[in-house]
Amino acid sequence: MLKFGLIREGKIPSDNRVALTPAHCKFINKTQEGIEVIVQHSDSRSYADKEYQRAGVEVREDISECDIFLGIKEVPIDMLIPNKTYLFFSHTKKLQPYNQKLLKAIIEKKITLIDYECLEHEDGKRIIGFGFFAGIVGAHNGMMAYGKKTGAYQLEKVNSNKSFQDLIHTYFGLNLPPVKIAVTGSGRVAHGILEIMNLLGIHEVEPEEYLERTFSYPVYVHLKGRDLYLHKETNSYHRDDFHKNPAQYKCTFEPYIPHTDILMNGIYWDHDIPRLFEKEALQNPNFKIKTIADITDDMYGSVPCNLGDSTIEDPVYGVDKMTMEKTAPYLPDSIDIMAVGNLPNELPRDASRYFGQQLIKHVLKDIIDGNSSIIDKATIVKNGVLTEHYGYMKEYAK
Repeated sequence: MLKFGLIREGKIPSDNRVALTPAHCKFINKTQEGIEVIVQHSDSRSYADKEYQRAGVEVREDISECDIFLGIKEVPIDMLIPNKTYLFFSHTKKLQPYNQKLLKAIIEKKITLIDYECLEHEDGKRIIGFGFFAGIVGAHNGMMAYGKKTGAYQLEKVNSNKSFQDLIHTYFGLNLPPVKIAVTGSGRVAHGILEIMNLLGIHEVEPEEYLERTFSYPVYVHLKGRDLYLHKETNSYHRDDFHKNPAQYKCTFEPYIPHTDILMNGIYWDHDIPRLFEKEALQNPNFKIKTIADITDDMYGSVPCNLGDSTIEDPVYGVDKMTMEKTAPYLPDSIDIMAVGNLPNELPRDASRYFGQQLIKHVLKDIIDGNSSIIDKATIVKNGVLTEHYGYMKEYAK
C-alpha cells in the first residue's frame, strides 16, 4: 500500500490552499488500487477536517507512516521527516537566499524533494500551478487599486467574496473609464489576467492601435515575449534562444509607458532577463503608469519599483517616483504597487480545486508508476543527493 499524506501547512502566515480537496482524495482512494490518501489535522485549511471525513477520508494528527507528503508552501525544517518524499513549492530553484537552509536540511535528512514549479511538459511549459488564479486575483486587485487612486469606480477586495462565481457578480453594471492597460506574459498568470479583462468588458487592441490611438472605452494590449524582447544584434526574437541567452536581448516595453494607465505584469523574470524598465524611468514626465499589479512578484525584478511583498489584508502600497521610497498608496506623486506573494489564497477553494485536478490528471500516475522523465526533471533532491539536473545549485546547497 502506497500512502499519500496531505500535510498541514506550517509556514507562517499559514496558507489555506490544499493540494487535494476532499473530492480529490475520495476519487483517488476509490479508483487507485493500492493507494490511500490520509489527511493531517488542520484548523487553517479552506476545507475543514469534517469535509474530508464526510468524503470517507481518514484525518489524524500523526501521518508519519505515509510514503509521500503533499503540501503547498515551504515546509518548516522542524516538520520535515527524514527519508520521505515531499512535493511542495520549495522556492529554491532560483537560489533564493531565504530558503537555502531549507534545502540544506532536505539534503541532511536524506529527503526526496519534487518541486511543483519544476514539473514541465517536454516543451518547457509548466504542468501544474496556481498561476491562473494568481492572475485572476492580481488583475482584480490592480483594477481595484486604480479605482481607489482615481475615484472613478469602486471595487472591493477579492476575499470579500466566497467564490470566483460571487466575484464575477460584482462586475455587473460596473462602468469603467477609458483606461489603457498593458498585460504582459503568456502563461497561466496572463490567462488569469485576460479572464478578468474579458469579464470586465475591456476590449483587446493590437500593439499598433494601442500606441497610436486614443479610445472612448477601456482597452488592453497583450504583450508576449516576442512583443517585449529583441536580440541586441539581430533585432529578432526566437523563444528558445531567448530562454537560453536572455542577456543578449533588450526589452522593448519603453514605447508603451507614455500610453499606459495600468500595467498588469505576468511575465516570467530571472536575473539575466532585461527589466521592463529601469527605476530611473519613473522620474520621466512621460511615465504615465499610475498602477502596477506585479503579479509574478519579483522584488526589484521586471518591475524595479516592486519594493517587496504586500499582503492580502493590505495589498497596495505607494512608491515615490523621485525617491523610490515606499509611501502610503493613492498619493498624487506616487505610483501604486500591488505585489502580493500568495494571491490565490484569496480564492483558496477555487484555486485548490483547479490545482488538484491538474495534479491528478497530469502527475499522479507518474508518481505512482515511477520511472517518469517528468518526475525526474522535477526532482531537485533524491534521497538526500542533489540531482544532476540541478547541479548548478551545488554551491547554494553547501
